Amino acid sequence: MVDHAPSAAGTAPEDALAAALSGDPGDPGDPAPGDAAPGDAAAARPRRSAATRAAILTAARDRFAADGYERATIRAIARDAGIDPSMVMRYYGNKAGLFAAASEVEVHAPDLTHVPRDQAAARLVRHFLERWECDETLMAMMRVGVTNEAGAERMRGVFAEQIEPVLAAVCPVPEEAPTRAALVASQILGMALCRYVLHVPPAVGLSHDEVVAWLAPTIQRYLTAERP
Repeated sequence: MVDHAPSAAGTAPEDALAAALSGDPGDPGDPAPGDAAPGDAAAARPRRSAATRAAILTAARDRFAADGYERATIRAIARDAGIDPSMVMRYYGNKAGLFAAASEVEVHAPDLTHVPRDQAAARLVRHFLERWECDETLMAMMRVGVTNEAGAERMRGVFAEQIEPVLAAVCPVPEEAPTRAALVASQILGMALCRYVLHVPPAVGLSHDEVVAWLAPTIQRYLTAERP
């Protein structure tokens, strides 16, 4: 069954939990009064807060990828992160807010206007290989994108917002950028799916240079060739 995109309201039990929260529960492990000097406690709290948020987002990405948006729950994510559900609600409000934070992706697409025209595709492919292998959020969203509609919609948004403008600057007809971006995505996302999600052995075994050599000519045509 295809999951539906998240709504801003979240689910009723989770919203009820959020409404029931009052005051600032503090992070688990906050020192009791007298355990540390005020300055020490103030310095430690941001570090604990950052660690808690990181644990929540990691657990959320894994849970959304495994269960899909609709079936993933705040309680399950909190359990995976080893914290109380109230902490998830404190930081992100509801499941929709958590999903938005967990799916925040920045691909840092290269500026192809400063790259020799015949090298643009090779530069783009190499950039994405490096991004796939160093950005856990991007990889998590790739997995989410193939399991539920909310994740797929988020990945479509990333390409529309971050890739199309880059391609529009170098393609012969800027109005064709959406079509060309879709064609480029078919190659880059297809390789990412085979190499990093499905772990198809031949795809995994290719070196970066080999992936670039295979994909770049096709992507170069998508980028700069005249429309068929």
